[in-house]
Amino acid sequence: MIERRVAVTGMGVVTPIGIGVEAFWKGLLAGRSGVAAVEHFDASGLPARIAAYVRDGDALDAWRRRLGLEPGDPRSLLFALAAGRQAHDAAGWRDELGGPRVGVVFGSHGDKLDMGRMAEVAYRARNGGASAIFPAAFFERYCREFRGHPLTRLLPHHATLRLARMYRAQGPACTIQTACTSSAQAIGEAFGMIRRGTVDRAICGGAECIVSPNHMLMFALLGVLSTRNDAPARASRPFDGGRDGFVLGEGSAVLVLERWDRARERGARILCELAGYGTSCDAYRLTDEEPEGRGAIAAMRRALEAAGLTPGDVDYINAHGTSTQMNDRVETLAIKTLLGRRAYQVPVSSIKSMLGHAVSAAGAIEAVACVLALRDQTLPPTINLERSDPHCDLDYVPNAPRGARVDVVLSNSFGFGGHNDCLVLRRCTG
Repeated sequence: MIERRVAVTGMGVVTPIGIGVEAFWKGLLAGRSGVAAVEHFDASGLPARIAAYVRDGDALDAWRRRLGLEPGDPRSLLFALAAGRQAHDAAGWRDELGGPRVGVVFGSHGDKLDMGRMAEVAYRARNGGASAIFPAAFFERYCREFRGHPLTRLLPHHATLRLARMYRAQGPACTIQTACTSSAQAIGEAFGMIRRGTVDRAICGGAECIVSPNHMLMFALLGVLSTRNDAPARASRPFDGGRDGFVLGEGSAVLVLERWDRARERGARILCELAGYGTSCDAYRLTDEEPEGRGAIAAMRRALEAAGLTPGDVDYINAHGTSTQMNDRVETLAIKTLLGRRAYQVPVSSIKSMLGHAVSAAGAIEAVACVLALRDQTLPPTINLERSDPHCDLDYVPNAPRGARVDVVLSNSFGFGGHNDCLVLRRCTG
């Protein structure tokens, strides 16, 4: 089977530290934290009252108008389509580039009614009709009342279908939900479609918008959120000895992938090569990584093998780096096992220190950062790294960006349920 090379030709992002690729990159290199006290709902009484969320304002309003979205459309859809339009424009997309040879793979949690509201909607719908069976019209009516948009917009694959319409993509359209690895897996599966020859182009990435009372309480009950409420900007501190949990985040990133030869033929600006993808499952516990990092190691090795590379070729690792005690320790161990003696020579950093954990969107946002690191030969920092941890003793690019020779980047995403998805990106070589 012929394995085709895959080019990255367009990117777009919506993040708490910047909307648009250059604003996002500027924020990362400045070490800017997007974490703040929650203000868009009453978080009093919650153990964690901080999050990295995209502030409402002129920039979001401008995107909502440009995309023709209604006030009741989900924020996650706004994020997805804004990132998608940016990627569309950056790739130089034209109508004739759409069609049946274009696919969409997107990672998203979808837009959900809060459970309490959903229960009330269902109860009122049942009692609003003449029989004990839920009348669809009443259910639709009350969904509109609570969230201002039709029931169809609550479907988890709604953003996928809207992106397909934007790009006139008539090939495969898939929605992936594997928790924290969703968008990394979406990129990997899109990569596989192009490599196998299923499609010539793919739109991939993810969006997340779950900074809500229910989700913050759920993650707090699991004991994984930082409760550093008095110092939000210092709360997300991957690999630091004083870390006490991750900070919930939100945002979106979309990448345009193309067959390398087709991108060259149309004169597209190739940003880098997506060279490899590896995936695995720990098959261990729902909320804990396998303690020796075996699944993470397997995914990293498979990604490098798919790229035709070895661990000795890796110049930089963009870590999953959530700021939880176990994740950071296990990921460090996995990197040491993968790289052996080189582990202390290869820089590793986590941009979750600035963005919090955007869950379904995290892997795609981090992939964009990797492309930019290759472009500018600059590594984004891990901020808030102040106190050493004997279990986390690698070079985490502490607190300031660093110029470096970077040809091969490994981007890690590890998620609840033991999902492991890793991407290899390579600087353009012709």
